[in-house]
Amino acid sequence: MLITKRIKMRYLHTMVRVKNLEQSLHFYCDLLGLTQVDRHDNEQGKFSLIFLAAADNPNAQQDKSPLLELTYNWESSDYEDGRNFGHLAYEVDDIYALCQKLQDGGVTINRPPRDGHMAFVRSPDNISIELLQKGASLAATEPWASMQNSGIW
Repeated sequence: MLITKRIKMRYLHTMVRVKNLEQSLHFYCDLLGLTQVDRHDNEQGKFSLIFLAAADNPNAQQDKSPLLELTYNWESSDYEDGRNFGHLAYEVDDIYALCQKLQDGGVTINRPPRDGHMAFVRSPDNISIELLQKGASLAATEPWASMQNSGIW
């Protein structure tokens, strides 16, 4: 009998890539009624991340309610093969323990938690799942620190 330790996690957000930021904000905020609760513009990476919450919860970022993350890549305008859907994100208590459990269960760790903070895996249906360490990053630990990426996420 396989006995596994339950690892605590919390759902954070769903990421969707958008082609036209203004049109998307108009749809999600003006028409659908979501509220922008956070925004990060990255000049070096040439992308913007906009976090939206249901209008009845404008404090979603503070109370850690699930969010919708719009990702706008400044130099990209087309996403083929459903690449506009990005990933589901979960915060976990111990990223190394969860990645080990997943790997022991036959799951490929596409982006290992080399930094003790972030990893990516794929579901059986090929949905990308981001795992984020709760709180401060864990100290770099082998085998994760030197593990290479595998596939895409």
